[in-house]
Amino acid sequence: MRLTLLTLFAVTCLTACGQPQNTKSKPTMSSSSDKLQTIYLGEGCFWCTEAFFQRINGVISVESGYGGGFVENPTYEQVCDKNTGHVEIAKIVFDPAIVPFKDILEVFWKTHDPTTLDRQGNDVGPQYKSVIYYVSEAQKTEALAYKEALDKSGAFDAPIVTTIEPFKNYYPAENYHQNYYNNNTNQGYCRFVIAPKLEKFEKVFKEKLKH
Repeated sequence: MRLTLLTLFAVTCLTACGQPQNTKSKPTMSSSSDKLQTIYLGEGCFWCTEAFFQRINGVISVESGYGGGFVENPTYEQVCDKNTGHVEIAKIVFDPAIVPFKDILEVFWKTHDPTTLDRQGNDVGPQYKSVIYYVSEAQKTEALAYKEALDKSGAFDAPIVTTIEPFKNYYPAENYHQNYYNNNTNQGYCRFVIAPKLEKFEKVFKEKLKH
């Protein structure tokens, strides 16, 4: 039987993730603190991923960007053309003393459908694939074990297609993509796709939210 939460998040998407604009953000650096960790996650439109993880206690920062492809410093238009190899991903910096990596993985797998290949709702294309780009062997081991346990549990009606890959590259998305939901709550995609997901997300993960 498919996870109940997955059904809750199965909100039909109304449009593609966004309309192209011509502003690009400058590259950002990861935190140098040894106590913090970084993970790169793709689960469909990065506006949704960003909105979820921004609300998790222990998550220090979330940045939307592109990764895994072969074109340097891609634009949104290029990624949407589906020939850069890049995926819409979120760069998540978190404090594992507050939110363990296993909790990051739980949020990841419960806030999208990991059984649909290169698709989340009406957002379709290789840029929307379900992927974890790990930055350490420890992250790789834990992610693989979590995925295997989910598959064996029969939690989903179909096999999980999420790929778990070594970090290759990352480019921050244009400035207008950053903090998108918080800055554009009245925009159609935010109102009809992200907002209903967030409402259910906040009920399910209320113990893990920032106060």
